[in-house]
Amino acid sequence: MSEENGAEAQAQAPSLNVLVQYVKDLSFENPNAPNSLAPQPEGPQIEINVNVGAQPLSATEFEVELKIEAKGRSGEAVLFAVELLYAGLFRIQNVPEEHLHPFVLIECPRLLFPFARQILAEATRNGGFPPLLLDPIDFVALYQQNAARAAANVN
Repeated sequence: MSEENGAEAQAQAPSLNVLVQYVKDLSFENPNAPNSLAPQPEGPQIEINVNVGAQPLSATEFEVELKIEAKGRSGEAVLFAVELLYAGLFRIQNVPEEHLHPFVLIECPRLLFPFARQILAEATRNGGFPPLLLDPIDFVALYQQNAARAAANVN
């Protein structure tokens, strides 16, 4: 392989660059404090909802949003509610058009998740609760569920 062919192959290799990451919205509610901070007879039931969205800003740049909502309940009482909209600006090059949509909605949130997880853990800890440590998220399965839901809505 000549140097020219090697440079051409490298120039065509798919690339993903994180340009910036940021909190777009963060809300923490502790509606029943200080009572919610008292010892509870059992651990809270945790409800978690995750969603991913993206919008192109140019042919190669995309803003990807990871929205995570979590509620801790004890019976009917809400102990805490936290919502985070964490986003990143990504530059994606040399990804075939037919692979771009899943690439943006799987790989980009996978890179954002550890940072969003840390923000949620700190928010719940700062609210007086043990840190909420989310389990890893399967963004491939989430993408497939959302695609199936979208296909069902079209039919």
